[in-house]
Amino acid sequence: MVEARVEVTTSPEEASQQVARLRDLIRRHDHLYYVLDSPEISDGEYDGLLRELRRLEELHPTLITPDSPTQRVSGEPSERFQTVRHPVPLLSLGNVFNDEELEAWERRAMNLIPGEAIDYYCELKYDGLAVALTYENGVLVRGATRGTGVEGEDVTANLRTVRSIPLSVSGPNIPARFEVRGEILFPIDKFGELNREREERGERIYANPRNTAAGSVRQLDPQITAARPLELFVYSLGWAEGDVPETQSATLEWLGGLGFKVNAGNRKAATLAEAMRFYQDALEQRESLNYGTDGVVIKVDSFRIQRLLGVVGREPRWAIAYKYPAEQATTRLVRIGVNVGRTGALNPYAELEPVQVSGVTVKMATLHNEDYIRERDIRIGDVVTVERAGEVIPKILGPVVEARTGSETEFTMPPTCPECSEPVVRREGEAIHRCINPACPAQAYELIRHYVSRPAMDIDGVGESLVKQFLEVGLIHDSADLYTLTVEQLADLERMAEKSAQNAIDAIALSKERPLANVIFALGIRHVGAETARILAERYGDMDALAAATEEQLSDIYTIGSIVADSVYTWFRDEENLRLIAKLHDAGVRMREEIVRAAGDLPWNGQEIVLTGRLAELSRPQAEEIVRSLGGKAGRSVTKNTTLVVAGPEAGSKLEKAQRLETPIIDEDEFLRRVDEAHRQVGINLQ
Repeated sequence: MVEARVEVTTSPEEASQQVARLRDLIRRHDHLYYVLDSPEISDGEYDGLLRELRRLEELHPTLITPDSPTQRVSGEPSERFQTVRHPVPLLSLGNVFNDEELEAWERRAMNLIPGEAIDYYCELKYDGLAVALTYENGVLVRGATRGTGVEGEDVTANLRTVRSIPLSVSGPNIPARFEVRGEILFPIDKFGELNREREERGERIYANPRNTAAGSVRQLDPQITAARPLELFVYSLGWAEGDVPETQSATLEWLGGLGFKVNAGNRKAATLAEAMRFYQDALEQRESLNYGTDGVVIKVDSFRIQRLLGVVGREPRWAIAYKYPAEQATTRLVRIGVNVGRTGALNPYAELEPVQVSGVTVKMATLHNEDYIRERDIRIGDVVTVERAGEVIPKILGPVVEARTGSETEFTMPPTCPECSEPVVRREGEAIHRCINPACPAQAYELIRHYVSRPAMDIDGVGESLVKQFLEVGLIHDSADLYTLTVEQLADLERMAEKSAQNAIDAIALSKERPLANVIFALGIRHVGAETARILAERYGDMDALAAATEEQLSDIYTIGSIVADSVYTWFRDEENLRLIAKLHDAGVRMREEIVRAAGDLPWNGQEIVLTGRLAELSRPQAEEIVRSLGGKAGRSVTKNTTLVVAGPEAGSKLEKAQRLETPIIDEDEFLRRVDEAHRQVGINLQ
C-alpha cells in the first residue's frame, strides 16, 4: 500500500512546495485509477490527499492554478455554449461493410501511391462523442465537441470534470501548443446502474450509453457532468506546434506516455489480411467490452503516406471504418405515411409497432420512395425486418413473406399533395414524387425548420412546434420573416412566457452572425449539404458572387459536380429565392465569409497557386485540395495575382505565361517538400 498521508505546513514557501508534491501525487493516482485501472490507494486515502490540497489552497489562494486537481469542477453554469472553429477540421470516415469493400479501398489507395509499402494501424471505432482538447504549455485550455467537424461547441468546463482527461501534462519536448482528439464514452455497467436508479425514482430512463455520454458533456451545469462516470479514449493528435512522431502508432504511444488513456488493444498490421484478423477479433470480443463500439478503424500508419493520399471531401483516403454487421429485428408495419420535404419531395415513411434494435426503441423507419416499396413488395400490415446500422432513422429491408395472413394491403403514392391538395408530379429519370406548388405550407414549414436547425442557423429555442405556431398565426411566411418578430408578438403565443419570448428573439438575433457556410446550407438548396455549403462559401466568400456564378464555373469546383452545380445555378435564377436573399440581407444576416482561425493563419493564406502539366505523385484534384487545406487558393489560370506555379511534364501555355510574368515556378518535388514543411507547422493527423 502506498503511503497517502502527506505532512502539511502553512508558511508560503513550504506551502508552495507541499502543493506541488500533493498535485503530483494526486495526478499519479488519477492516472493509475482512471487510465490504467490499477489503483494503489483506497478512496478514503485519495480523499485525504485532496482535502489537504484544498486546505492549503484556501490558506494560500495565490497558489491556485487552472490545472490543479481541485479545479476539475469550477465555473458558473453556462447559459449557452460558445461556438469554436477547429484550427484543423475533424474529418469523417468512409465506411466499408465486408472484406471485398475493404480490399477495394486498399486498391484505390495503392493506385494513388504506386511503389509505396503500406503499414496499417488498427483501432476500435468507439460509439461515443468525439471531442478535441487543446493544450498550451502543457495545460488544458479548451475542450470542444466535434460539431460539424469545422465548428464545435466550447465545453471546456464540462470536460475538465472527466477524470481520465489530464488537466496538465509534462515531459521533454512537449509542443508549445497541440490538440488531442478522442471519444467520450459512458461505461455500459455504469449506464445500467444509472437507469436502475432513475427507474426507482420514477424518472425517464435513458435510451443508450452513446446519447447519454453526449448529453452529459452538453449539460449547462458542469456539476451535472461531474456526477456522470465518463471516460475518454484518445485516438489521434489533431495538430501540434512543434516536433511530434511521424506515425500513428508512435503518436499514440507518445500520448499514452503523457498520461492520456490509449486503448491497449490497438494493433499494428503489416498487411490488410492482418487488419482483417483484427476486425474479426474485435467483433468476437465486442460484447465483453464495457463501452460501445460499432466497428474498427484501419489507418495508414505513416503520416508521410497519409499526406500523399490526402482527403476527398471530408473523408481521408488514408483511413476507413470497417463497420460491424447491422443489427436487425422484426415487427409489424402498421401504417405508411407521407411527409412533404422542403424541396417538395414526398417521402413515405413506416409507422411500426415499437421494437428494440441496437438498444434503441424504434417506432418509425424510412421507406425512401415508391420504387423502394414496390421492389421489396412491402405492404401495410406486413411483418417486416428493420435494420439499424448507424443511421439516425432505421430502414426496412423487406417483409417476412411467410408471416402474411392475406389482410395486408399495397401502398400507392397519393396523386395530390397531402398538405395542399395540389397535383403531385414525378419527373422523368427521378424516383421522387414532388409537390410543385411553391405556396405549399408543408414546404414552407420544412424550409424554416431546416433554417433554424442546429447544423444550419442554430437558433436555440425556436423548434418545430414554435415554427408551426408562427406559420399558423401568420407571423411569418419565410425564414427571413423570423428577423421581424418582436418579444410582444411571441409573448402572446400559447405557452410562451415573456422570458422565453425574449430568449427566442435573442437567439434569432444571434443567428445573424453565423458564418456564410451556415447561411448557404440553411437556404435548403437541393443537393447542397453542410460540406458543399462550406466549399461554396470558401470559394466565393460572398453571397452575391455565388448568385452570379455560372453553371460552368460551379461545375469546375472540385467535388461539386454537374448535378449540384445545376441545382445551385437554378436556385439562384428563381425570383422568389432572390427576394428571400434580399430580405435576409436587409435583416442583417451575414452574407460574406470571415474565416477565423483559432490557431492563427494557415501557412499558405493569401497565396494563389496554379498547377499545370502532369503530376507524378498526386492527382490534380488531390494537389488542389492540399493547397486549399493549407489556406491557399488553387488558381485556374496564371494572372498577376498568381504567387506560385507548380509545373510538371507537358506543361503548356500556363507555364509560358508564368515565365512572361516572372511568376515563381517550382516542380512537383519542391511542391511536396513545401507541403511537408507546411504540415509540420499546423499539424499532421486530421481525423
